[in-house]
Amino acid sequence: MLYNEIMLNDIKDHLLAFKETLAVAESVTSGHLQAAFSVAKEAMNFFQGGITTYNLGQKCRHLSIEPIRAEKCDCISEEVARQMALKSTELFLSNFGIGITGYATKVPEKEVDVLFAYFAIAYNKEIIHSGKIISKKENSVEVQVDYSNQVIEILFQLLHKRSLEMMISDD
Repeated sequence: MLYNEIMLNDIKDHLLAFKETLAVAESVTSGHLQAAFSVAKEAMNFFQGGITTYNLGQKCRHLSIEPIRAEKCDCISEEVARQMALKSTELFLSNFGIGITGYATKVPEKEVDVLFAYFAIAYNKEIIHSGKIISKKENSVEVQVDYSNQVIEILFQLLHKRSLEMMISDD
């Protein structure tokens, strides 16, 4: 399987238990996050959908990314990922939103020799986690799947931490 089904179903269970939803705004992963969440059992009960914006113009138009700063970084920065995550929650009326942007292939003319992406996870209109991930894969599709699985694992860990904190506060 391309995506970690155990983690996806655990994420699904958590979101359903709290009656919460998820949406994504992707660039570098080209819809892999949408595909991953859509194959989870009962996806229609927690996955609101997603948008893939692959270039600066579409990110600005559909996700309200600020164009001047975005152009300076080729739309690949932690701030852009944060804006993408927040806008996905707004567009899809979801509690959680994921934004991801980066490189799936090396771009020597831009001195991109190490493949990386920035991601962000929003919850109820606030960023709760963001950062940079790296892939050591070579094939661009494998890189996209790798990034998707890394973000799924990070969301899985955040939700588990949240559940533990809620259990402790109930005691």
